[in-house]
Amino acid sequence: MSSLDTATERTAAKGDQLSRDGLLKFLLPSLLGMSMFLVPIYLEDQVTIGLGLMADWLKGLAGDALPAMAVTILCLSVVLTTLVKVTKPGWAQKGVWREIFNVGHAWFAMRVLGALFGLMTLFQFGPEFIWNRNTGGVVLLDLVPVLLTFFFCAAVLLPFLVDFGLMEFIGALVSKPFRFIFRLPGRSAIDATASWLGSGTVGVLITAQQYEQGFYNRREAAVIATNFSVASIAFSLLITTFVGLNHMFIQFYLTVVVAGLIAAIIVPRLPPLSRKPDTYYEPVGCRIAEAAPSDKGVLRYSLELAVARAAQAPGAGKLAMSALINVVDIFLALLPLVVAIGTISLVLAEYTQLFVWLSYPMIPLLELLRLPEAAAAAPATLVGFADMFLPAVLAKGIESELTRFVVACLSLTQLVYMSEVGALLLKSRIPLNLWELLVIFLLRTLITLPIIALMAHVFFF
Repeated sequence: MSSLDTATERTAAKGDQLSRDGLLKFLLPSLLGMSMFLVPIYLEDQVTIGLGLMADWLKGLAGDALPAMAVTILCLSVVLTTLVKVTKPGWAQKGVWREIFNVGHAWFAMRVLGALFGLMTLFQFGPEFIWNRNTGGVVLLDLVPVLLTFFFCAAVLLPFLVDFGLMEFIGALVSKPFRFIFRLPGRSAIDATASWLGSGTVGVLITAQQYEQGFYNRREAAVIATNFSVASIAFSLLITTFVGLNHMFIQFYLTVVVAGLIAAIIVPRLPPLSRKPDTYYEPVGCRIAEAAPSDKGVLRYSLELAVARAAQAPGAGKLAMSALINVVDIFLALLPLVVAIGTISLVLAEYTQLFVWLSYPMIPLLELLRLPEAAAAAPATLVGFADMFLPAVLAKGIESELTRFVVACLSLTQLVYMSEVGALLLKSRIPLNLWELLVIFLLRTLITLPIIALMAHVFFF
C-alpha cells in the first residue's frame, strides 16, 4: 500500500477532519469536475455536458485544420519512437516516457500504419480503399477530430473528477448496492455516469486511470471498461435520427438501459471476465476500502474519505504535468492505434464479405425472434465490432421499423468497438486482449439481442 493510501486512511480515521477548509478543498474542485463531466446540459434540443461543449468549442476553433494536425501527430509519433529506439536517450529509459516510446515491434508497426493511413487519407494517394470517404475518411475526418478534442479536454479536466475526493465520496455512498448487484466498487458509478453523459471513451479513460492508481483490481477494471462504458446520450440521439427513429427516442433509450443493465449483471459472471484475478496493478497495490465502519454513518464516512483524499491531492504543478503526460500518451500512443485499427476494420466491413459471412449464423436467430428482413439485418448485428456507427449505416436501408429499432438498440449495448473503445483498451494496462474483447462483444450481443427484441415486440410494436 502506498504512502498516499496510508495517509488517507489515517486522516479518514480521525473524527475531526471535517473542517471547513477540508470540505471546501473537496467540494470546490469536485463540483467543477461534476459540472464538466456529470451534469447534463440541454442546448438546442441536444443533451451534452460541459466537457462536450468545451471540446466542441476547441473543435470549432481548430476547424478544418484538425485532420492535418492529427496526421502531423501521427508522423511525430513514428519519428520520436524511431529516434528513441536508435539513440536510446537516458530520459526515455525510465518511467512513463519509457512506456510511451520504448514499445515492441507490433505496437511500433501500428504507429507506422497509423501514420501511413493518415497521410494516404489526407492527400488521397495509394489504394482508394484506404482513403475512401467510407473508410479512412470516416476515421480521419469524423472520428479523429472528436477524439483529439475530447481527449485533450478530458486529460485537462479529469483531475477535478478523480483527485479531490469525489470518487471516494460516491464510492462509499453506493458501495453496498454496487457490490451486491454488479460485484463492483461503488466508485464505478462515476465511470458509468461519465460515459452515459459524455463519451464511452472518457469512461474507459477514467477506469484505466483508476486501475493504474490501485482503486480497481484486474477483474473490476476489465468488467467496468467492457460493461459500463456506454455510448453517450448525445450519440444515442444521433443514431436514432440517422435511422429515422427519433420519434421513439424515449422507448429506444429505455430499451438500451434495461438491456445494458441485464448484460452488466450476467456478462461479468461468465468467462473471460469471471476468470480475471482479484489482484491489483503491482506498482501501486490496493487502495482504501469503501465500506463504512460499523460505528459510523455512511454519509459521514463518505465525507471523511473524500476530505482525506482531497487533503492528499497533488499541487497545481503536478496536476499540470500529469495532464501533459496524459495528453502526450493519448496523442502519440493511442491515436496511431485508433487510426490503424479503425481503418483496417472499416476496409474489411466496406470492401469484403467478411462480416456477411460471419453473420450467417445470426439469420436463424433473428428469424426465431420474428424480425423482418433477417438476412439484411444479420451483418449489422456483428459489424459493430469494427465501429459503433456501422450498424446504423447498414440498418438505414432496412424497411422494417421494428428491425431498425432492434439493430440500433443492439449497436449501443455491444460497447466493444475496435475503432474507439477497443483500441483504447488494448493500449491501456487493463488486462484484456483482442480475443477476449471479441468474446465479450459476442456475449453482449447474444444476451442483449433477445431482450431488445422482446421489449420491442411486447411494448412498442
